[in-house]
Amino acid sequence: MRKVILNVAVSLDGLIEGPNGEYDWCFTDQDYGLTDFFNSIDTIFMGRKSYEVAQANGGMSMWKGVNTYVFSNTIDQSPSEEVKIIRSMKDVAGILQGPGKNIWLFGGAELTTAFIDDGLVDEMWLSVHPIVLGSGKPLFKNIHERKKFKLIDTLVYDSGLITLKYSQP
Repeated sequence: MRKVILNVAVSLDGLIEGPNGEYDWCFTDQDYGLTDFFNSIDTIFMGRKSYEVAQANGGMSMWKGVNTYVFSNTIDQSPSEEVKIIRSMKDVAGILQGPGKNIWLFGGAELTTAFIDDGLVDEMWLSVHPIVLGSGKPLFKNIHERKKFKLIDTLVYDSGLITLKYSQP
């Protein structure tokens, strides 16, 4: 079965966005393993808000040829063949059991919570940036119960960014 991997940038204080939704604090000075990661996936799961932000910033062209599933109850129809709308977490099982590479759980926070609560996150790759934002959107919020993960790898970069890779035990 395919793995769902949450791969996300996070600040030292556990935030994924600044107070105004900004992510300009994320390092872009080197690859940080993203090329290899993108080569390991063929599908992206994202929430409506994350999809709209990516679309507004031209990010969707970067994922051309990648199956994109947007979880939304408000988008009426798919904007393209490569983007499919998912209305219920019940639709996820068929995708996970289908053929293909790993799946990137791109975000946002509400979708991440739903996937963690349902035990559907196989691995978490947290790229911890050496910055304290002070306020913004937390990575984890309203998780229903404790979820244990096992550290499987660490990558340390000269910029101070550290990627922590965890899997479900």
